[in-house]
Amino acid sequence: MEAIYNYFETIPSLHRSLILVLGITFFWLLEGILPLFKFNYKKWKHALPNLFFTLTTIIINFLLAFVLLHTSDWAVVNNFGIINWLPEMPLWLYTIVGVLLLDFIGAYLAHYTEHKVSILWRIHLVHHSDHKVDTTTGNRHHPLESVIRFIFTLVGVFIIGAPIAVIMLYQSLSVVATQFTHANIKLPKKLDTVLSYLFISPDVHKVHHHNVLPYTDSNYGNIFSIWDRLFGTFMMLDRTKINYGIDTFPDESKNSSLKYLLLKQPFVKK
Repeated sequence: MEAIYNYFETIPSLHRSLILVLGITFFWLLEGILPLFKFNYKKWKHALPNLFFTLTTIIINFLLAFVLLHTSDWAVVNNFGIINWLPEMPLWLYTIVGVLLLDFIGAYLAHYTEHKVSILWRIHLVHHSDHKVDTTTGNRHHPLESVIRFIFTLVGVFIIGAPIAVIMLYQSLSVVATQFTHANIKLPKKLDTVLSYLFISPDVHKVHHHNVLPYTDSNYGNIFSIWDRLFGTFMMLDRTKINYGIDTFPDESKNSSLKYLLLKQPFVKK
């Protein structure tokens, strides 16, 4: 664990980029081998707006990274935050607790809030309005949502007192988990079920992308399913019955238009 901790404490930007690119490439190829749904679409054309939003997310997080770094350094130097106030733990447990808490505040709580606050939900709609959910959908977030998610992560780092190694490990795991759970892949049902006891599995997250309530308002987790199970937001649905998109935005042609997604959809009161 010490070697892993030390690696993520100084992980080069190139390595972080490789995690993103190799993850998308791996799951993109796997979708062709084990597809859940056989979409009738031009995969590259569908991917372009999603990859654009991936790029804007990277840029926003890069520009704001110094705030995250300084907040983390301040917390560590001043022994501030939940994991610094807990009794002394072995490094492996310290790291796991940090990742778990970051997943709760930076992912679960942020996602839950986006579904419950009207103005945030309209921004989050850019993500939910994809009718062909695949691995590129994972980072299909409006730039405003990227800022919102960053703020929640920043608050999480401050409250938790997470050191930079834990933050980098969490963000790397989060990227791969997002690509995995959105990927259009069909795992053996038993394997998916076993994974879902602790983690958000592909089938579990696909329920969240079903186009009608109450399923849309469930399974908010990113890496771990324990938060949904703990707070009663965990739901299951036969994967063959899942229908992607949002019932209030049924026009698939508009939902694949980058201009519409950026300029209009997040601000339509509907």
